Amino acid sequence: MLASQSASRLADLIPIRYGRMLASPFSYFRGAALPMAYDLSGTPATGLAVQLCGDAHLGNFGLFGSTERRLVFDINDFDETLPGPWEWDVKRLAASLEIAARENGVVRRDRLAMIRAAAARYRIAMRMFGGQSNLEVFYASADVDELQRRLRSRLTSQQRAALAKGAAKARTRDSMQALGKLARIVDGKPQIVADPPLVVPLSSLLPADVDRSGIERLLIDVVDSYKRTLAGDRRFLLDQYRHELADVARKVVGVGSVGTRCWIMLMLGRDTADPLFLQMKEAGQSVLGDYAGRSRFENQGQRVVEGQRLMQAASDMFLGWHRMNPAPDGVVRDFYIRQLRDWKLSLDTQVMTPRSLSDYGEVCAWTLARAHARSGDRIAIAAYLGSSDSFDKAIAEFAAAYADQNERDYAGLGEAAASGRILAQRGV
Repeated sequence: MLASQSASRLADLIPIRYGRMLASPFSYFRGAALPMAYDLSGTPATGLAVQLCGDAHLGNFGLFGSTERRLVFDINDFDETLPGPWEWDVKRLAASLEIAARENGVVRRDRLAMIRAAAARYRIAMRMFGGQSNLEVFYASADVDELQRRLRSRLTSQQRAALAKGAAKARTRDSMQALGKLARIVDGKPQIVADPPLVVPLSSLLPADVDRSGIERLLIDVVDSYKRTLAGDRRFLLDQYRHELADVARKVVGVGSVGTRCWIMLMLGRDTADPLFLQMKEAGQSVLGDYAGRSRFENQGQRVVEGQRLMQAASDMFLGWHRMNPAPDGVVRDFYIRQLRDWKLSLDTQVMTPRSLSDYGEVCAWTLARAHARSGDRIAIAAYLGSSDSFDKAIAEFAAAYADQNERDYAGLGEAAASGRILAQRGV
């Protein structure tokens, strides 16, 4: 299954994908959304559909800035979003929590309690949302200040300080910070610095006989087309950057996404102190497509954006989509576009104590329930879940069994790399 995904990806980046997946069982799990989608398709489901994240593991939750400049906590990856059984997201989240806990050396008894607590949090939250009005559900969100209030009694002073430090760090991660990290001034103009193979400027990818200006004009046309998917006030703001495209580069991102086409575009406003970094990421068919049904959106970039807008309490102000028909390689390709960095920060589960990891799992479960409640029949789901802990126990049992399966699959990928059947480039 993993090999089948490589057919449409950039061949020179596939070894990096495998290398990143082989870093640990949790890293493998992050990149193995397709195999799990196949596995989940054979599991029992109620038939109650919601807008799924499609890849709701712990690493795909985190902090980012809202348009109102609140630092919010939410799901932050929607590459695989599609309507489908709500159970699939819950099971992927629970399995990721079990796998992360194993890597952190958490004993079996505590892992069991951890998964049950997360499942209970989802169940209780869904019951709460079931009793709320539609507007109350859509207004519900969790920002950092609210998280700190909720967890105050459960966090040590050291943990509270760590959360405050993470929030402060997130607020520095914007286009200006990206400019300082990813670019340098050349002849008075910022240019993206090469860091191959992770960051490769467009000028380094083009053959010597290809006119770079033609490609840049194409990318400017992309921006002009994509802005039509934005609200009017966002288009007005983007127009203040559109004529100052400074540089373009290919960037490797994530684990499961490695090999898909991803570009970063540095644009300037009034001067070099007014940068805007946009990320244009390829969107293919969701891994859930063969099992939950194909998207009603022909453009896969629109599928991602519409799903994200529906599930998130607040989405990136420049979130939109575009179709290249054709792309420079002659193939029709869909993309979604957003800011590269806007206070975005993912929390590192590897450094969490068992108590912190358990609390984090509960916060993610509450967030997932809120996202599902926006699009599905929250009253019916809450009625099915009930008030007993039967659901919690069943999810914990599934998570343990799937973590065992994940370890076997991880070992299988390692054997394939050792035998030379696949090429894995580690540490990149």
